[in-house]
Amino acid sequence: MTARHTTRRAPSLAPVLARLDAHDRALLAALAGAPRTARGRAVWCAVTHLGGALATTLACALPLLLGALHRGFLWRAGLVTTATVLLSHGVVQLVKRRVARPRPAPDAAHVAAPDRFSFPSGHAAAALSVALGYALLAPALLPLLALAAVVVGLSRVVLGVHYLGDVLAGQALAALAYVLVLRALPA
Repeated sequence: MTARHTTRRAPSLAPVLARLDAHDRALLAALAGAPRTARGRAVWCAVTHLGGALATTLACALPLLLGALHRGFLWRAGLVTTATVLLSHGVVQLVKRRVARPRPAPDAAHVAAPDRFSFPSGHAAAALSVALGYALLAPALLPLLALAAVVVGLSRVVLGVHYLGDVLAGQALAALAYVLVLRALPA
């Protein structure tokens, strides 16, 4: 008599991921194309560039340059902001290449995409990284800074280069990077 072995498999994530993908695509269809005028596109493009490389680099450099003489609180906020941006960006790039989720239809996009991968959003991660770092300087401004980062993330969906899930994942990575940076840097 032989023993029968039954193996239990973990529940598959495929149905959950398929539902999330369907919701992402439905939200993209509802939001993309919102800038129906040239002025609307220009506004959303200006907002989206706040999470781009130039704006993020300037946002990191400003407190470092201004605080360089005293190396006090302003300097620390600059270090936290820069470290958070760098860490979140590095993780975003690793995840992008590992997941390799294609961007929404390129012909529907209102701006040029920086690369061919969609998940997670680097702009959303960078905007929230800067917002959290700057909140060290002015904690009372955190709601306004976070709102600005959320709008940058939303701009990526409205402009048709990311799904909402990409944006939320980028923002989650930025928040995680911020916590890790705060724990790593001495007080």
